[in-house]
Amino acid sequence: MKFTDEEIERKVIDIVAEQTMVDNKTVTISSTPEELGIDSLGLVEIVFAIEENFDVSVPFNANDPSTSDFDISSVGSVVAAVKKLIAEQHGG
Repeated sequence: MKFTDEEIERKVIDIVAEQTMVDNKTVTISSTPEELGIDSLGLVEIVFAIEENFDVSVPFNANDPSTSDFDISSVGSVVAAVKKLIAEQHGG
């Protein structure tokens, strides 16, 4: 399945908004987990939703997110990481 960069960005924002129960218009590329009130359980739910929606395997260590190769420092970094995973795992 192919996704445009815009589709990836929009879907990640929608996933984050859904998991944080906020309006997707309030989630921006520069939003951080702290700003959105995302706790460790919320991060895990977001990772699961990303894996399901984009058919990728996310290298995320829920016990110690700082050791993960998946950058969760902002919504924009998540979008970039998803794009990279799609390219690596689906050759596109």
